[in-house]
Amino acid sequence: MSQTDQPRRSTQNATMAPRPVFRNIQGVLQREMVREFLAETISTYVMMVFGLGSVAHMVLGEQKMGSFLGVNLGFGFGVTMGVHVGGGISGAHMNAAVTFANCAVGRMPWRKFPLYVLGQFLGSFLASATTYLLFYGAIDHFAGGDLLVTGSLATANIFATYLPDHMTLWQGFLDEVFLTAILQLCLFAITDKKNNPALQGTEALVIGVLVCVIGVSLGMNSGYAINPSRDLPPRFFTFIAGWGKPVFRAGNNWWWVPVVAPLLGAYIGGIVYLGLIHSSIPQGPQSLENAEAGDQKITVSSKAPPMPISTTPASTQPAPPPSDSVPVERF
Repeated sequence: MSQTDQPRRSTQNATMAPRPVFRNIQGVLQREMVREFLAETISTYVMMVFGLGSVAHMVLGEQKMGSFLGVNLGFGFGVTMGVHVGGGISGAHMNAAVTFANCAVGRMPWRKFPLYVLGQFLGSFLASATTYLLFYGAIDHFAGGDLLVTGSLATANIFATYLPDHMTLWQGFLDEVFLTAILQLCLFAITDKKNNPALQGTEALVIGVLVCVIGVSLGMNSGYAINPSRDLPPRFFTFIAGWGKPVFRAGNNWWWVPVVAPLLGAYIGGIVYLGLIHSSIPQGPQSLENAEAGDQKITVSSKAPPMPISTTPASTQPAPPPSDSVPVERF
């Protein structure tokens, strides 16, 4: 063998060596649980970057570069983009309360709950760090270098919700329960093929509009966290980023309410819809056809019932084609 062949072979070995590593990585990424975890992480990250960025504009821009309507639009369309990012893989819940409700009513196995929530929390925390880095200069300038939790120069409210002066702790708790119940009830309605769902392909947009409408009409009292994954990770980020313990003590220890109340509210909303609406939908809906204008005769024909929505765990169901609509448990 010539000396010129040895470097060539060594070069080929060097280029071929990483291939097994890439195959192993690809094999890991193809696992269902890993794909769902990453989908929840990235979709939540996208939602939170848009949402927190809109709040930063409202707070730091002193109502000149942002508004409460802008915050609602930011979170609403942030949810829409998040559903587009991860909806076909994990369903893009982006909300621990939604995941909890779907597990509680049997639409999703409990073994996936910690995986989904961990992915959501990670995405939300990373989005908080990103927002802080993007607006670091403005945050520092706004309060003269101080990181305040309460008062007119507070900046902690960019990242998490805080109880206003006109609300008591338990009023805020009930507010969060009610708003999250409305959210979950409407989510089931939007994606219920046996009822009157959103048109195929428009689910993400309609869900985003739903979040925006909740904020516009009902968001003033408690800031409509309606999502533990939206509130707790950013609050923890502000705790370690310099705002300190007041982020947990403010509002009579308000921090636990946006974590617990949405779980209860989502479960109530899901039970109300499934028990009172979904269960009462006729299996064979009838439609009016062949109306004859002359003698006003109407022939009532029975069409085949729509395909029922399976309540088996997502892991035992065949994967839907890309063109299918977002399943009921997806948010």
